Amino acid sequence: MVDTANAGALAAQLRATLDKIPAYTWYANPTGGLTFVNTRCADYLGLPPDHPLRFGIDTGAAWDSHIALLHPDDHAETRRVWSHCLETDSAGEVSFRVRNADGAYRWFLSRAEPHRAKDGTILYWIGINLDIDDRKQAEFYLAEGERLAHTGSWAFTAAGFKHWSQELFAIHGLVPSGSAPSIPQYLALVHPEDREFVAHEIQRMLADHRAFDFTKRVVRPDGTIRYVRCVGVPATSGEGYVGTGIDVTEQEHLTAARRKIEIELQQILDLAPQLIGVLGPGRERLYANRVALAYYGVTLEEWRQRSFGPEVHPDDFDRVKAVVDRSVANPAAYELEMRLRKGDGTYRWFLVRYNPLRDDQGQLIRWYLACTDIDDRRRIEDRMRNETVALREDLDRASMFEEIVGSSAALQRVLMQVAKVAQSDSTVLILGETGTGKELVARAIHKRSRRATGAFIRVNCAAIPPSLVASELFGHEKGAFTGAVQRRLGRFEAADGGTIFLDEIGELPQEAQVALLRVLQEREIERVGSSHPIAVDVRVLAATNRDLEAAVERGTFREDLFYRLNVFPIRLPSLRERAEDIPILVEYLVDRFAKQTGKTIRNIEKPTLQRLTAYDWPGNVRELQNVIERALVLSEGETFVIDESWLARKPRTPANGTAVTTLVDGEKALIEAALQETHGRVAGPRGAAAKLGIPRQTLEWKIRTLQIDKLAFRKH
Repeated sequence: MVDTANAGALAAQLRATLDKIPAYTWYANPTGGLTFVNTRCADYLGLPPDHPLRFGIDTGAAWDSHIALLHPDDHAETRRVWSHCLETDSAGEVSFRVRNADGAYRWFLSRAEPHRAKDGTILYWIGINLDIDDRKQAEFYLAEGERLAHTGSWAFTAAGFKHWSQELFAIHGLVPSGSAPSIPQYLALVHPEDREFVAHEIQRMLADHRAFDFTKRVVRPDGTIRYVRCVGVPATSGEGYVGTGIDVTEQEHLTAARRKIEIELQQILDLAPQLIGVLGPGRERLYANRVALAYYGVTLEEWRQRSFGPEVHPDDFDRVKAVVDRSVANPAAYELEMRLRKGDGTYRWFLVRYNPLRDDQGQLIRWYLACTDIDDRRRIEDRMRNETVALREDLDRASMFEEIVGSSAALQRVLMQVAKVAQSDSTVLILGETGTGKELVARAIHKRSRRATGAFIRVNCAAIPPSLVASELFGHEKGAFTGAVQRRLGRFEAADGGTIFLDEIGELPQEAQVALLRVLQEREIERVGSSHPIAVDVRVLAATNRDLEAAVERGTFREDLFYRLNVFPIRLPSLRERAEDIPILVEYLVDRFAKQTGKTIRNIEKPTLQRLTAYDWPGNVRELQNVIERALVLSEGETFVIDESWLARKPRTPANGTAVTTLVDGEKALIEAALQETHGRVAGPRGAAAKLGIPRQTLEWKIRTLQIDKLAFRKH
């Protein structure tokens, strides 16, 4: 009969002992029902603090009630092994995968031994689970047909061993005997090269009285060498130690083999002409090859302590970090280009490829990264890109005539409007005096639009005879009129998919205005002599130097067409409105015409530049261009000068008969006379702008510049 009180005390002592062992340990009742797991095991399983298994409370559950903790594929083998143990009352072991608190599985080698009373009755089963996942011990043993590692127990005091289990005798190749070996007998079993170390560990163990864990080699009587791991903790009684001896020979051989493979792999990686690194699953640094260490100018240990932040160029850091963060959440192979800092502080471009490595269970175990130097390629690409940009700028500069050279606020506003409207398909109406660069603005809009690869078709509406406008714009069929000997495509069809620029739109005849309105509304045309509509995809840009609003009021331009064209108006400033650009233009034009005429101009006479800046340039940049070209043709020295008389204006006599001697006086008198006639009205068919033949905006600017009070001319 088993003493219940004594059994309870033994169970309490057993629980305390198992909790101190640095392994996953447990015990079960005589029928195999799991009764207790130590703290390490309970934490792994994620058991709550009040779970019965943490306190050794026997719930009477059957031994297989906890099999759900194991991987489904391991249930059958586990049942078979432990059923045999229970039937035969003998020790047993099996490998299986156990689910942890996070739902992941790891491989364990589990061994159970029966603990008996003096009469042979089983008091409980004691078990230990060894983590063999990292080394894939189970797969290795199954593949090689080797038997699993053995585990034996022992007890030890200052006087020597008090207990050796039968399995521990078997591990050392000895026949079980009634007593444990003495210290000298035990040391005789240890490999000669390890005896001094083991003797030292025994002395330190006795002196420090703390847990220990070491591995040594033993030599069996038949000469075979086995590796035995010894794990022990102080006994709860305060006297001596208890622990286990584990045969880890296969693991050591496997570790040695893997170490050899790793060394060979490192040698191969060191020969690779790339920067190669090996990272752990949490991105911890494990290994970098010789090329990488030489590039960074650090040792392997220094590299392991560094983070990738200082190594990456500051301009690339945020981009790289975003990719790395995504890969941590969802590990997958990827690559990206980045600049890495060399040991001397310089940077080079690399193509960095990251590849994750997983084990047979799909668990991430390594990151491999290879950095290929692409600095030369990037420099060539950058140089080609810069050369391309420079070439484009040269082409733009060559085709960007003087009208849009300058840096004045007025011109910058126009360029900002061009940049904004270019990406849309909106109709643009470009307003400005003759010579202000309306066509160049239209070309700039086309060049920066999605239609840049399409055609840019320019139509000068003022240069087409009224009778041929419809044919020019929309084409005609064969025989549509006298002289139409074959079908002809119009400008709109030629511009399909691109842009059509209708210059001098204010000169378009009424009949053509109606047809153009239909194109803008319906996006289709009809050739002259045909009644079949043809769909066209054309962006319309229009320009005029006339006041279309005044033309609408006079009835010479359709109001509905004006509103269709005036979706996005851009008004180009005259040269006098951006006088600060004149010095830049003069320098540009002098350089241009000097090259054309083969002359060398080293400086520009200051009085000449002052006269050019003060002149109001009614012909805008074209007039300035003509003056400078004429001066360059006549120039004989290296200083640019112009004849002062070229900028003199003939005095005009206004309606009141008073002679004027300056251009400003003449302009002011003419404007005041027009305002007098129109009673201060500027816009409209009867306004001063229409009478003077200039755009309303231009007249308003002149009124402000000349400080004319237009309200003084209104009727009271």
